[in-house]
Amino acid sequence: MSDVLRELRAAILRGEYAPRQRLIEADLVERYAASRFVLRNALNRLANEGLVELQPNRGARVREISIAEAIEITEIRRAVEGLVAGRAAERITDADIAALRALGAEMSAVVERADMPRYSELNAHLHASVREIAQHASATRIIEQLNGQMVRHQFRLALVPGRPSKSLPEHLAIIEAVCARDPEKAESAMRVHLTSVLNALRGFPESPAVYHPEVRSEARP
Repeated sequence: MSDVLRELRAAILRGEYAPRQRLIEADLVERYAASRFVLRNALNRLANEGLVELQPNRGARVREISIAEAIEITEIRRAVEGLVAGRAAERITDADIAALRALGAEMSAVVERADMPRYSELNAHLHASVREIAQHASATRIIEQLNGQMVRHQFRLALVPGRPSKSLPEHLAIIEAVCARDPEKAESAMRVHLTSVLNALRGFPESPAVYHPEVRSEARP
């Protein structure tokens, strides 16, 4: 993976470029000290990932995901992440169990003190940890691409009043089922959590998200 691709993807996910914002080739060439050939390859890759759209004779812009598409993506995530959670329950080690339970305890503590930026970081870390334990490369690749497309809606979900107090018990249930080495309960717990995400998304109006680039957006619902 080229440095330009990695850095441009990270900038989009951080919100440095807003949905529907034009990506001016000359500006990007200067910013990333890259050739036009390398930059165009990076934009093509990001288009394949669903983060960028290429418009004939107009160049590239950051792709905006509608609520309807976000719901479809989450339905796919529910199926795939459920499978991953079940696989993680089969493969988890004693060391993994200790790490996951410590992560759950820290998540509880940060919700108690209303440290939402840290909770968002831990939330993302939990989902990534379950994928790492599962060691399912194809599922991981699918989930990470889908998460990249969903990042702005995940940010909106994180701002819904009371959302962390709802999502925390769901995440703790995932942790306990995986740590209990119970694949069926782990898959069920993950599906329950992502059904909750779906229900929250369905409550959003179908209108462009208000997104503030200065606010970090790593949140996972």
